[in-house]
Amino acid sequence: MYPLRRNRRLRANDSIRHLVRETILTPSDFLVPLFLVEGKGIKEEIASMPDYYRLSLDNLEKEVKELWKMGLCAVLLFVKVPDNLKDNKGSEALNANGLMQLAIKTVKNACPDMLVMTDVALDPYSSYGHDGIVEGGKILNDKTAELLAEMSVSHANAGADFVAPSDMMDGRIKIIREALEDEGLIDTGIMSYSAKYASAFYGPFRDALDSAPADLKGVPKTKKTYQMDPANRLEAIRETRMDIEEGADIVMVKPGLCYLDIVRDIKNVVDVPVAVYQVSGEYAMLKAAAEKGWLDHDAVMMEQLISIKRAGANIIASYFAKDAVKLMG
Repeated sequence: MYPLRRNRRLRANDSIRHLVRETILTPSDFLVPLFLVEGKGIKEEIASMPDYYRLSLDNLEKEVKELWKMGLCAVLLFVKVPDNLKDNKGSEALNANGLMQLAIKTVKNACPDMLVMTDVALDPYSSYGHDGIVEGGKILNDKTAELLAEMSVSHANAGADFVAPSDMMDGRIKIIREALEDEGLIDTGIMSYSAKYASAFYGPFRDALDSAPADLKGVPKTKKTYQMDPANRLEAIRETRMDIEEGADIVMVKPGLCYLDIVRDIKNVVDVPVAVYQVSGEYAMLKAAAEKGWLDHDAVMMEQLISIKRAGANIIASYFAKDAVKLMG
């Protein structure tokens, strides 16, 4: 007896496959990370992230205009801070005329409708490369959270639409939300890195911003006392629920591919948008393998991105955003 129901009928050709496809990527799915540096006329390739660049503000202006024309409508800003401006309290982060604040204004002047999200953490500004204040060999939670709130207000005053705390300090979402409300910045959103794991995939990113933990006596060598243990699953749900209760508008899982089970777990229990960060190590691995001819770059890239969206991501922060949109035609 031959089967009456043949599933292959729905795979017979491109037309039917496209018609019944369950997961579809669009330019509106992407959040584009951008790395910024002091200076002018700078577009320097990041050695461990081929085809990705640090930009000075004049080139940032050109980049956001190009992104907008491509249909990419949201950026996530990071800054590389000169060593002479770094200290243990991240003082430069509060400079109203600092690189981040000027970058926000640059994007908004060049493309007013571009959604601007900003990284909120001390590591780019820290002389020790940590996301918080270091004292007595520990990362101070509460003092750090207070500084993050001040940083968030500074970003919002410069024109940021969303602040994105990536530090993993306990209670910082509540403190940031209250600080924004106290300043009348009620429309500024918070995208919280709610389930950020202590991953080995962040190496190229730390190269890009020179933000790795310093190899100094009395300074923790890793970020494992505040970022999550990759072995844990239920903890991610607990962290995410707490951030939502404290005022997060969007929650994030980071990294991406190795944590798609976490993405689905969180998607199943929350009613806010879920973002996923496809991190620098994921990007660099594919670039390296494709350069060797071991993998089809575009095919694997699109498969990875579709997998992230299929798992439940509403937003994908990815260094592949431009490449992906070009393939979408």
